[in-house]
Amino acid sequence: ARLPEVPRTWGWMLQLYSLRSDDSWGMGDYGDLAEIARRAGDEQGAGVLLVNPVQAFVPSTPLQRSPYSPASRRFASPLYLRVTDTEAFRTASDEVRAAVSRLAPANDTELIDHDAVWLAKRAALELLWEHQTDRPRPEDADDDLRAFAVWSALAEVHGADWRRWPESMRDPASPAVTIAGEELADRVAFHLWLQALCREQLDAARAAAHDAGMAVGLVHDLPVGVDPGGADAWAQQDVFASDVRVGCPADAFNPLGQDWGLPPWRPDRLAATGYAPFRDVVRSVLRHGDGIRVDHVAGLWRLWWIPPGEPAHRGTYVHYDADVMLAALLLEATREEAIVVGEDLGTVEDVVTRTMHERGILSSAVLW
Repeated sequence: ARLPEVPRTWGWMLQLYSLRSDDSWGMGDYGDLAEIARRAGDEQGAGVLLVNPVQAFVPSTPLQRSPYSPASRRFASPLYLRVTDTEAFRTASDEVRAAVSRLAPANDTELIDHDAVWLAKRAALELLWEHQTDRPRPEDADDDLRAFAVWSALAEVHGADWRRWPESMRDPASPAVTIAGEELADRVAFHLWLQALCREQLDAARAAAHDAGMAVGLVHDLPVGVDPGGADAWAQQDVFASDVRVGCPADAFNPLGQDWGLPPWRPDRLAATGYAPFRDVVRSVLRHGDGIRVDHVAGLWRLWWIPPGEPAHRGTYVHYDADVMLAALLLEATREEAIVVGEDLGTVEDVVTRTMHERGILSSAVLW
């Protein structure tokens, strides 16, 4: 299968966190993304916006700074929520709105203080949550979303890395986790609500791009992997090679190779599950976008696995079924009428770039 031709256009590659406006709380947010989409499309004639990964993070401080090591690639980051754009804020009493506004962190710092931003937003959202009458019920959420919300609530109690939790909490299917989820039902519901707010604001940003006449719209970035102590690695332990790290071999720029600290998927378990975990990730990223950029697209063919206790240059390549991975990627993109961009810079086999061109996947190049 081949994707349709992509309209010839231009656009911006954005690091959303750096794009602060007068309405931001210490860093760029989903509201800023919508405004940039409107202005870039209406005033500049841009046809596309490529956004850094905005996937979920561990909800306890200190936060993971890199957007390329998310806790989950299937859910969105509440760190980018604009509190004042929520229905809960708009319908709150004057007293509550004033209390929320007083929580806003400094917006003119030289460097972004992720922890301060999250603590302020969380406090504001919790204040609005106290007055929220239409609350999501954990039992009504789908299994994956509910598991993510349970993990988020447990991470607030036990810390960022599930591998250091009490042993009974490390298995998402254990009776202890079920009981803990019931005991933490209010926090679980709170995190379900945050995901609903993320969906609303991401959809609004996408709609702004469409209303501005963008030829493509919003393209979201898909990182190579996830934090080994995060939600996906906890919920899908049978699919990950948890003790292995992904990286890349030595090259002219990195003579010792690179260790990215991300656990790879097991090819055998992907095949046994019908590649459902990969399809779910792609579907989740495309839920709020018009395209997907696959970071290190060569990873659909092979990944550099680094064994436990070994340096990066002592790793080895492990191959995946690229035909099936590509078929799953293109199927989801076709369903959403989305474009696909592959980041094929660095050490990449010729077959990768050649196959991308044959399948209608856009390549990457450094202009300057």
